[in-house]
Amino acid sequence: MLDRLLGDYLVKEQLLTPGQLNEAYKIQDSHRAKLGVIAVNEKLMSIAQAEQVNMLQATMDMRFGDIAVDKGYLTETQVGRLLELQGNSYLAFLQAIVDLGFLSVEQLHEAEDKYQMEHGFTETDMATLKSGEVDRMVPIFLKTENEQLVRMFSMGVKNLYRLVDNHVYVGEASFTTSVNEEVLGYQKFHQDEKAFVAIAGKYDDVQKMAVAYTKEEFIDTREDALDAVCELINCINGLYATARSQQESKIELEPPDFYVNHQEVTSEEIMVLPVHISGAQIKYIISVKGDTNI
Repeated sequence: MLDRLLGDYLVKEQLLTPGQLNEAYKIQDSHRAKLGVIAVNEKLMSIAQAEQVNMLQATMDMRFGDIAVDKGYLTETQVGRLLELQGNSYLAFLQAIVDLGFLSVEQLHEAEDKYQMEHGFTETDMATLKSGEVDRMVPIFLKTENEQLVRMFSMGVKNLYRLVDNHVYVGEASFTTSVNEEVLGYQKFHQDEKAFVAIAGKYDDVQKMAVAYTKEEFIDTREDALDAVCELINCINGLYATARSQQESKIELEPPDFYVNHQEVTSEEIMVLPVHISGAQIKYIISVKGDTNI
């Protein structure tokens, strides 16, 4: 996530051009293969095993390595070795910029320090942002003591990363009582925990995310795009409900629904998290206080 955040900052500060940034990202991606690809290449897993684990990731809130260990395909030691071979995405990004001759190591460290200061991040925050562990990064941008919101947003962004775009990154969340966006997909749940969860934004942005999620080249209608968004929301909330059930908290999901034209969402308190995903920006919306009306 920090590679995208700092990348935007470097362009804003005119230390890199958008073209140079994209070139660095291409080099970074070429040097950081997916864990399954590395496992097959190292002859630790078969192609069929890797594909099975990838399919299971869509229905389980677990990392590739954890599922592979659980299935008996890999040992903990082998997963550790694969992670070492995969390397750190942020360091790969910095190395790409230096190797391309765009900036020196010293210039990058200066920019990183300035970015940290301007955003008020602590050393611990920066270490977390560099770790690559999405569910640990998200709370930094929430700035809330509400544990349910932290759990839900962390679960949501982690699964956007797994299921849609492994370059997803977020901005600082804010509270409001009203949200009005062009299109909206949403779901409510209740019983031991109550919440309203939505993904909203401009249609073109939501469509880009829907295409990335469904892996379809084209999605022609607003209904198809929002149907995909609802499927994604339902998947994330289902994983959340399953995780909470292990803590003896029962959650009942209502059927998801959507609106293809401007609708206003109102509630006593709504948290809105900007999410940059698949070349688009959408709003991830959660309310856990009072009744939510559309």
